[in-house]
Amino acid sequence: MEYAITFIVGGAICALAQLAMDAGKLSPLHVASLLVFIGVILGISGIYDRIVAVAGAGATLPISGFGYFLAKGILVQKELDGWIAVGAAMFQFAGAILSFAVVLSFFTALICKPKG
Repeated sequence: MEYAITFIVGGAICALAQLAMDAGKLSPLHVASLLVFIGVILGISGIYDRIVAVAGAGATLPISGFGYFLAKGILVQKELDGWIAVGAAMFQFAGAILSFAVVLSFFTALICKPKG
């Protein structure tokens, strides 16, 4: 049942993004930025924590999860060291996601034939 809920939540996030591109005539860049912004806002308010508790990877894998992890790093560091060290800790949780994306892109480029 956990896999089904994860699939439904992740699919719903992606379906809403596709709907925004199709019906809203937004570019993929605008939709990605909007999803990161929504992830940050929901992460700061604590709503995204509840979504992650229910959906797990279905909520953290879409691009809105990146915004959530940025907000989470900021909130954790603010509680530890105050607002001064927030800039350094912003990528504390999101750094793993960025590293994974770079490494996966490299190996994908080795296997496939990228254009450009």
